[in-house]
Amino acid sequence: MVVLDWMFGMGMEVWAAQGEQDQIDAASLAHIALVQESLIALLVVAVLAATFRARWTMLAHLLVALLAWLVLAASQHQWDHGHEPLPGCVRYDAHR
Repeated sequence: MVVLDWMFGMGMEVWAAQGEQDQIDAASLAHIALVQESLIALLVVAVLAATFRARWTMLAHLLVALLAWLVLAASQHQWDHGHEPLPGCVRYDAHR
């Protein structure tokens, strides 16, 4: 689901934005939100599997949750790296 959203959801939104940064940013944030929700759902299912003593199901869900966490971390790092303040920006220097 996350891969399909990354390819078709966010990818098509970025393509349709035709370089408009506001729309590209909105698509990136929507993708990050979907990955966060998927991670929460995976962890809930893993806890339910552990509750019912389904050991292999729990391990499989935890591995997929780890993968989703890695995708989330990479997406957030890419977002943070792409939106760093310019050096000497007055808005950010006022808080120091």
